[in-house]
Amino acid sequence: MSYTNKTAIVVGGSHGIGLATAQLLLDQGAKVLVTGRSPDPIRSAQAQLGPAAKVVACDITSVSAISALFDTASSFFGTGRTIDLLFINAGYAALEPFAGVSEASFRRTFDTNVFGAFFTAQKLAPMVRPGGAIVFTTSVANQMGIPGMSVYAASKAAVHSFVQTLAAELVGAQVRVNAVSPGFVKTPTMGVVGASKEELVEFEGQGAKGTPMGRIADPAEVAKAVVFLGFEATFTTGEQVVVDGGLTTLRLH
Repeated sequence: MSYTNKTAIVVGGSHGIGLATAQLLLDQGAKVLVTGRSPDPIRSAQAQLGPAAKVVACDITSVSAISALFDTASSFFGTGRTIDLLFINAGYAALEPFAGVSEASFRRTFDTNVFGAFFTAQKLAPMVRPGGAIVFTTSVANQMGIPGMSVYAASKAAVHSFVQTLAAELVGAQVRVNAVSPGFVKTPTMGVVGASKEELVEFEGQGAKGTPMGRIADPAEVAKAVVFLGFEATFTTGEQVVVDGGLTTLRLH
């Protein structure tokens, strides 16, 4: 499938699922604007993606930063409804038992995953053209009890709710709104901030053991679902597509 002359913004695309999605879109000819938060991953992503992509810093916990991203995107793609896909993927997760969650950790999780996702959609949705799509990243954590993920799971449940309501509000503008809900995915941090190498190895092993397909996902496999929702699923809106190797439905272990 060619996406030549298609345009996309990948918010949270300097590593993992976001980077894989940006790479897939670029490989198929799309023009892509990518955001990250930290300088080193931003530089690394720009080097990997090459000159066809533009990688910029954006802290989505700041509305002024999101507004600046709108200006950057308007300069890069042109003003008006010029975006085919807005992928809101930036997120934060920490493995913490319920009793050990700090106020700071709670606020950072919700500021990024809920506040940031909502206002990114609010500010950038006017750029999405008729027939275009907004895709959020949720998680299987909002569908099943996973120890140590109480706050993260709640934040992603909020995003799932956004998807349903925004789909209803934007259907008149001919914009589809959906989510991709990954299970365990092979990324440098496994989606968890602050874990040691040993903890990450253990987390990955637990994920593979608990997944009926016997392994965890490659980021590119989730990226394919994102691109499908963005461009191919033209009669789908308000939905959450699960990419978890059967984790939430088959329950073989």
